[in-house]
Amino acid sequence: MGRTLLLVGRPGIGKTTAIKAVAERLGDRAGGFYTEEIRGPGGRKGFRLITLDGREATMAHVTFKGGGRPRVGRYGVNVEAIDRVGVTALRRAMAEGRIVVIDEIGKMELFSGAFKEAVLQAVSGPYTVVATAMAKPNPWIEALRALPTVTVWEVTAENRDEIPERVLRWLEGSKGREAGGEGQEAGSG
Repeated sequence: MGRTLLLVGRPGIGKTTAIKAVAERLGDRAGGFYTEEIRGPGGRKGFRLITLDGREATMAHVTFKGGGRPRVGRYGVNVEAIDRVGVTALRRAMAEGRIVVIDEIGKMELFSGAFKEAVLQAVSGPYTVVATAMAKPNPWIEALRALPTVTVWEVTAENRDEIPERVLRWLEGSKGREAGGEGQEAGSG
């Protein structure tokens, strides 16, 4: 049976930074993707999805308008890019028996039915998964958090610098609780 570590926290707290550090240390033992901001004059313009093997696609952008695209705030979401690049990376990681890295399970990604299917396959299967998720309540994510194979840690300003090492220890088999109660941090929210 597999196991999943879900890192939750408010936007900008350091979830992506932590998961990128973990993925870098794991090297080719991991597969999947992370997201990062696209910045331009005046601030954030969108979000890019980058696979651990270097593929990328623009997942959401302020210029994506019309065509029935879902929207999150001022960003139009490119579901096809999530499916083509993100979902493909998750399926490849599972097929190759790698640690599955997902950053993030958020509002934009959840517009993709194929993404939700791939996440459920990963967390329900014989895989080791390290993922991030938004902290805001969401029924789909709450159901995921409730699964018996899912351990939830909250990333805070106080613990974010320690999170990569803690995740690596968890991956080595500590399951979190033996290494200072980390499995308890997130509580119910």
